[in-house]
Amino acid sequence: MSLMTRKKLRDGLVAVVLILAVPACSVNPATGKRQLNLIGEEEEIAMGREADGQIAQQFGLYPSEELQTYVQGLGSELAARSERPHLPWTFRVLDDPLVNAFALPGGFVYVTRGIMAHLDSEAELVGVLGHEIGHVTARHSVNRLSKQQLAGIGLGVGMIVSPELRSVGDLAQTGIGLLFLKYSRDDERQSDDLGLRYALRTGYDPQEIPGVFDLLDRVSQASGGGRAPGWLTTHPDPGQRRETMLSQVANLDVDLSNAKVERRSYQRRLDGMIFGANPREGYFEEDRFFHPDFAFSVDFPSGWQHENQKQAVVAVSGEKDALIRMTLTEETDPSAAARKFVSEEGVNGGRIETGRVNGLSAASVLFEVPREEGADLGGRATFIRHRDNTYEILGLTLSDKYSGYRAAFEASQSSFRNVTDRKVLNVQPARLSMVDLERGLTLQEFESRYPSTVPLETLSLLNRVGAGGQLPTNSFAKRVVGGPGG
Repeated sequence: MSLMTRKKLRDGLVAVVLILAVPACSVNPATGKRQLNLIGEEEEIAMGREADGQIAQQFGLYPSEELQTYVQGLGSELAARSERPHLPWTFRVLDDPLVNAFALPGGFVYVTRGIMAHLDSEAELVGVLGHEIGHVTARHSVNRLSKQQLAGIGLGVGMIVSPELRSVGDLAQTGIGLLFLKYSRDDERQSDDLGLRYALRTGYDPQEIPGVFDLLDRVSQASGGGRAPGWLTTHPDPGQRRETMLSQVANLDVDLSNAKVERRSYQRRLDGMIFGANPREGYFEEDRFFHPDFAFSVDFPSGWQHENQKQAVVAVSGEKDALIRMTLTEETDPSAAARKFVSEEGVNGGRIETGRVNGLSAASVLFEVPREEGADLGGRATFIRHRDNTYEILGLTLSDKYSGYRAAFEASQSSFRNVTDRKVLNVQPARLSMVDLERGLTLQEFESRYPSTVPLETLSLLNRVGAGGQLPTNSFAKRVVGGPGG
């Protein structure tokens, strides 16, 4: 046995001894059962607090102090009756149109304005918040992290609605990587059970909770994802969960005659809420991107998939082998931004060319990124000064494919221009408008009498009324008004 082999064996034994010396099991506060735990509560809270700031920056908080206070108060009421009331419970509404909710370790819980727009009562929101509180009280995140620490693997992907969001590479780290933690099916079912428990403890009607799963099922169907068999997904099928919850509620030996629902009061809170993507943060019309607040437009190649993210606008070629990305830089001068770009480690830049793009000061540079493993990357970066900002428009592909994409990169970079069209500059987001119906209407009758700027299918989803269904008398119905097309 060589000295190196002995050293590796010794180090391995030391590592095993250290792991065995850690009090690796603790009692799950929500279930009373023992579970693997290599992360203490203080560390759990610290991880969640670190990630909380990153989540707020990445997604943005919905700009309504009233709504934020409401959700914080409701969540705090539920958490106070949980098994871990002492955590620094924080509940936030994210400015995100997706139907989603998730929790981080340590008591940080998030719901999107997208899911709030689709819910119909405070009791339904309680069901969502209770589910996420359950993930925290049962310490699902730290349990999964502990197992993954022992296994030496990274983190997976998981949220309440969308089990597969994106590939995130190496996420063996805290911070925003916690957002992509994958829960097991048992974890999800346990959180459903705990959400039911907390709803009952706070006096809310659990008969509303199955409606949440019906909503999630309808959203999944509308998104084109179809119905995935429960045993093939990390999240139980919403329809399956609905049936399970209906059975549990039916077997409750509890008087629910005075249980809280708060349907109309909740729906009133939705009046005026932003719906869908907010065009004030930028929007596409076909392949042209507009940003009304910054007063510019830029074109992306036809047929490329594009997305407006919080920190960047990205377009990807149909073959997935090239991208164009637009971001803000910190530099006040395009040439300085170009010099900083080529000075970055791993970037080999050519001569910086200065000039103007549609009357705006600009600088461009060709570059390569050599890689030890895999083919080298190459592209063209253009930096443009407009008003008080300097923008970077980056075209990137494999070096040997650059010639094929050069025209697309240059066309997109040279399309950046100032916008003066008042229709663009004054565009406003679409918003929910609550209509108090004095008599029942079919969805088609409702749309005819109270037109919306979204398709009938979207109204059907928002109001949970199928084809041939009817909106009930003396109830609120949701319509959508305004937006880029309004």
